[in-house]
Amino acid sequence: MTLVEITYELQSPLNQEQLCRLGEFANTYGLRKFRVDEDNKHLSFEYDASRLRETQVTHVLGQASISVTRKVN
Repeated sequence: MTLVEITYELQSPLNQEQLCRLGEFANTYGLRKFRVDEDNKHLSFEYDASRLRETQVTHVLGQASISVTRKVN
């Protein structure tokens, strides 16, 4: 298992619908957890890189209509 954490800066705060979609993504095999830091407008994911790729994480963000300005780390 290769754990990776990636953090994105959000363009705007998440609404309830976006949070629900992230909740659905939480059941994805390989995703260990996600964290929303509303004060800093950051969204972090911890995942197993042997099961998920960063491109799959960003794809899910697009499906959830979550706009990010940049990758923080």
